[in-house]
Amino acid sequence: MSGYASQIRQYMEVVGSDGRHVGTVDRLEEDRIKLTKQDDPDGSGRHHHFLPVSSIAAVDGPKVRLNLPADRARALATITGDSPLAAGMGGMSSGC
Repeated sequence: MSGYASQIRQYMEVVGSDGRHVGTVDRLEEDRIKLTKQDDPDGSGRHHHFLPVSSIAAVDGPKVRLNLPADRARALATITGDSPLAAGMGGMSSGC
């Protein structure tokens, strides 16, 4: 797990390497950042999405900065998860 994991707190903003908003931390689950439902990349607001802790470049005050641009991070969070196609990357949890 990343050395940054211990610095992550609920409600911190997650931004891409380009400084654009990706989501808001709900909590950490193992080696994944769980984003709040209101940051659901599919726009439904019904799902939590996850990003791997390994995608963290830095924790700067109230922000978690990723090592990839926001659009790419949102795409990874949208398509990753419990499916066999995205093993090890985190993902969607249904019905939460």
